[in-house]
Amino acid sequence: MKVLVINAGSSSLKYQLYNMTDESVLAKGLVERIGMDSSILTHKPTGREDVTEVSEILEHTTAIRKVIDILTHKENGVLDSVSEIQAVGHRVVHGGEAFKESALVDDAAKAEIRRLFDLAPLHNPAAMMGIRAAELNMPGVPQVMVFDTAFHQTMPEKAYLYAIPRVLYKKYKVRRYGAHGTSHDFVSKAAAEYLDRPVEDLKIITCHVGNGGSVTAVKGGVSVDTSMGMTPLEGLMMGTRSGDLDPAIVPYVMNKEELSVSEVNSMLNKHSGLLAISGISSDMREITEGMENGDANSTLAFEMYEYRLRKYIGSYAAAMNGVDVIVFTAGVGENSVVLRQKVCEQLTYLGVELDEALNAIRSGEPRRITTANSKVEVLVVPTNEELVIARDTHRIVLNSQ
Repeated sequence: MKVLVINAGSSSLKYQLYNMTDESVLAKGLVERIGMDSSILTHKPTGREDVTEVSEILEHTTAIRKVIDILTHKENGVLDSVSEIQAVGHRVVHGGEAFKESALVDDAAKAEIRRLFDLAPLHNPAAMMGIRAAELNMPGVPQVMVFDTAFHQTMPEKAYLYAIPRVLYKKYKVRRYGAHGTSHDFVSKAAAEYLDRPVEDLKIITCHVGNGGSVTAVKGGVSVDTSMGMTPLEGLMMGTRSGDLDPAIVPYVMNKEELSVSEVNSMLNKHSGLLAISGISSDMREITEGMENGDANSTLAFEMYEYRLRKYIGSYAAAMNGVDVIVFTAGVGENSVVLRQKVCEQLTYLGVELDEALNAIRSGEPRRITTANSKVEVLVVPTNEELVIARDTHRIVLNSQ
């Protein structure tokens, strides 16, 4: 079966085409600047040169048509016909309480996703545009929704409820949902496989740190707590998001600066985090460079980022009464040698013993970065959310036939 994986944003669309016989990637790519007359399609067929096209792409239906055209192109394509695509998998950020696992797209599922627009206003509407565009371009092809929140539906009430009037949960489902679930699920299982130990026997803390970031406590293979909350704003300090803060700050600043709800929401989501503290960038590579060059604001931004990550690791070790494995993944987690070093150097109380030589190695494979004497295994595991989506799509479509 060939599965097309789609991750639709409001003005972008990422795709990967899998051959599920061997889980190989036939091609992947990105459509940027949807809604503009200078949209960019970057197509990467495996083993061949990249192809870039610039054209007018005003909405997602046209974007997916362009993707299909390039996938079936005589010279640059990897398919003879669109009919070879037997299923489409979509990344959907928020599944609320309705979706504890991935699900087939049908009218009821689409209605539920629309109902959840308020909980993920930046993401779920974009996902629906991707689903609708795929339906129009590939009528009759089964589609599957894979949710960032589903993995965290195993959290107990004590972890997902907020200490606010419970009527807000009953009426509006105000609670912790988390995000990055496909990544946390994938890397926790990959870590157990790497160590050749049953995931059911392990207490794992997974650190998905990129421009967005979250930490999850995985006990016995299931999520028991996670740092993101009702929305992806809670938790770690991120590239442009504030992470945890005193909620009283919001009305205080709104009153002092005469900000609207929309303006304060934009401030916390798009103008905070590393960008706000460093004053130069939301990119950890540039922050690290600034720190190495002696920039005080870059140094402070890095130290705050590392400190908050380390605090969450400590809190989840307490929540699970111990930890066997700590996993770093995503853009920053996989690539920042200095961040992993600074975090691990302050976890010696847990029995972490970093091997600096192993930590400095750059590899696209899972690897250990602690010594043989370390009481806690620390791993770097590249995440692969697209593969999780492809696997779930393949399984669900086969089971539905």
